[in-house]
Amino acid sequence: MDLSNLKPAKGSTHKRKRVGRGLGSDLGQTAGRGNNGAKSRSGCRINPGFEGGGYPLYRRVPKFGFKNRNREEYVPLNLDKLQRLADKHNVTNFTRDQLRKLRIVKANQRVKVLGKGELKVKVDIEADAASKSAREAIEANGGQVTNARDQ
Repeated sequence: MDLSNLKPAKGSTHKRKRVGRGLGSDLGQTAGRGNNGAKSRSGCRINPGFEGGGYPLYRRVPKFGFKNRNREEYVPLNLDKLQRLADKHNVTNFTRDQLRKLRIVKANQRVKVLGKGELKVKVDIEADAASKSAREAIEANGGQVTNARDQ
């Protein structure tokens, strides 16, 4: 066997249908497209929401809601999770790189520390925001929150 006698496997290739080549070919006259109308012509494109001239669903249903382009999304990080991480990984200084290594946040995500749970160890954390209760709980244990805005 060499490159000069390679062939595709039997049944893996099919002949192209040649439409519109006479009545005897079974694909003549209307070329397999049925009878007249826009769909039988080339270049026909029907809108996905088109309902045969009726009022389409996307116009019948009322609009609602609002998406704020300037919304700042934060990854929530509660005190109980900080306590678990400190116990499990023996870490007390949570920098942005440390949080990335622990797979809590991705590259450009913002972190907000929240006050759910209880914190028993001294923790220093670098976060974009912190709730008032979380900041008080961390500072009560002798830790600090840096680079954070009160919200």
